[in-house]
Amino acid sequence: MLNAAVTTQTDITYCVPPRDEDNALVRAASSGDVRAFEALYRSHSRRIYGVVWRLCGGQAARAEDLVQDAFIRAWQALPNFRFESAFSTWLHRLAVNTALMEIRSRATGEDRETDDSALEHTASHDTAGQRTSDRIDLERAVATLPERARAVLVLHDIEGWKHEEIAAELGMAVGSSKAQLHRARTLLRKRLGEDHERL
Repeated sequence: MLNAAVTTQTDITYCVPPRDEDNALVRAASSGDVRAFEALYRSHSRRIYGVVWRLCGGQAARAEDLVQDAFIRAWQALPNFRFESAFSTWLHRLAVNTALMEIRSRATGEDRETDDSALEHTASHDTAGQRTSDRIDLERAVATLPERARAVLVLHDIEGWKHEEIAAELGMAVGSSKAQLHRARTLLRKRLGEDHERL
């Protein structure tokens, strides 16, 4: 549903290396091998960028900064990686946590864009290629959601997190996570208009 429609700016086919290859690179990188870490970065950076870009509301520069922060944290934490999960899973969680910490730190200005005026500068009047246009409209509408509502929507509907996980990561009650998801979906319906499929 929503996760099929929301993509990064370009359609990207993610190639996640096999777990054994990752494990060898992680072992080498945790011993200080910079080339091994560069290989891990090249293998995983586009996938990490995609989720962080969504959490940032499509703000490319902000997403790039957070991806860099996440990889710096990964480099620092690599010696403590215990191989209990796949490196890609661990890195994905670390990147999402990095983005969520930044969102929490900005929470005071969270409701700066909660009405339709937020869409005025991003409205799409092009109706050619309806499917592409609809996807772009959806991406733009998601990008204009208030940060906490957008974070809950992305984590729940796109990343598949449970409300309990979202609540713990964002420092809110489970009920607040559910309310933010409802708020995000309601705002999306309103912004996209009734002619779009129900989300």
